[in-house]
Amino acid sequence: MTKKYFGTDGIRGKVGEPPITADFLLKLGWAAGRVFANKGDNFVLVGKDTRISGYMFESALEAGLTAAGMGTHLLGPMPTPGIAYLTRTLRAQAGIVISASHNPYYDNGIKFFSKQGTKLPDEIEHEIEYYLDSPITTVESSKLGKARRLSDAAGRYIEFCKASVPATIDFFGMKLVVDCAHGATYHIAPHVFSEVGAEVITIGAEPNGININDNCGATQPKLLAATVLAHKADLGIALDGDGDRLIMVDHKGEIVDGDELIYIIAKAKVDAGQMTGPVVGTLMTNLGMQHALQKLDIELIRAKVGDRYVMQLLEEHKGILGGENSGHIICLDKTTTGDGIIAALQVMAEIQNSGKSLHELKSGMQKYPQILINVKTKSTINLDTHEGIQTAVKAVEKKLGKEGRVLLRSSGTEPLIRVMIEGQDEVAVTNYAHHLADKVKEAIGA
Repeated sequence: MTKKYFGTDGIRGKVGEPPITADFLLKLGWAAGRVFANKGDNFVLVGKDTRISGYMFESALEAGLTAAGMGTHLLGPMPTPGIAYLTRTLRAQAGIVISASHNPYYDNGIKFFSKQGTKLPDEIEHEIEYYLDSPITTVESSKLGKARRLSDAAGRYIEFCKASVPATIDFFGMKLVVDCAHGATYHIAPHVFSEVGAEVITIGAEPNGININDNCGATQPKLLAATVLAHKADLGIALDGDGDRLIMVDHKGEIVDGDELIYIIAKAKVDAGQMTGPVVGTLMTNLGMQHALQKLDIELIRAKVGDRYVMQLLEEHKGILGGENSGHIICLDKTTTGDGIIAALQVMAEIQNSGKSLHELKSGMQKYPQILINVKTKSTINLDTHEGIQTAVKAVEKKLGKEGRVLLRSSGTEPLIRVMIEGQDEVAVTNYAHHLADKVKEAIGA
């Protein structure tokens, strides 16, 4: 059954344009309140990132939840994984996140966590959508929900993050630069890393409502790289606006992406005898990571792009580690969702345990050149059954052999066909990518 409002990661869009409007968020709060009230007399948590529209949407959600008779605990600015953690440990009916993650300030969105701290099941999202198409009603006044602020939310989450690495590991002497992207980790990440003993230089921790993700954070790590070099730091940590992405920078100013970080964590778990199940990546995971994991006798399973799909395969195959090259890293043995701070601590622990630098640790995996070309299209096309395109794909695959990979996929959000080729020889890969993109253009008449 197709959903009308929910996408793969909640509801997201531009502020002021449907569905990201105050009146819709009021209705969404009421609809969610009706569903959760039916499942027990309890409360929900509501947290947000630092974008200016969060104030408006927090109030709208609170009003709707109250009208439905559901109690609300307001967390204020809180990383998305922190909301997942608190939802689980406080035994809330659900957690609601007001955030558009790595998007600019003028976007916003809503996503939900179940009482287990995981994404909501599809059937509950369908129930919420059912009420969204019904008129709002208000419960009798004595049954209205109550709202209160949870004043120690940040402190609870800080302690949880610190506990994800053994207290016996000594981080004294490690010099870090931490970029909080002017987002939800601004008052949390610096405390976590300094309280485990590291020397912390903080940037991107002065949110004003409109500078979230603006030329900083995990999507724009150039500032972090420059700051690491300027301060002669051992490494840099870049989080995104809601704290569920991680990109790191080594002491040479080189960017270390999600694939490389997952490899480092996986190898650490193998060395410690703690690795179970496969690693789950996505269709975009670098082939170099797959080959590096094979040397560790770890299988890589590829999911569709999106952390929801990574999580599904982790649960299905009983894995504990997965993620995306964009920096979504899920350590299921530590928490229930992607968490940038916790992933960073696992990498830092391996640096201390191994005595190697981040630069040395990432060298165990050799990334293959990956060329991506977007081909605009005016109409949909079945890539799997188009004879001309498949003939061209097979020809390139034959030339690449086992040392390369071809991926063609239609974008889920734009009228584009993405042509991606990776292999050992960057010049050859580039030529193959342009050749295949031309074949796609011919096939669609572009």
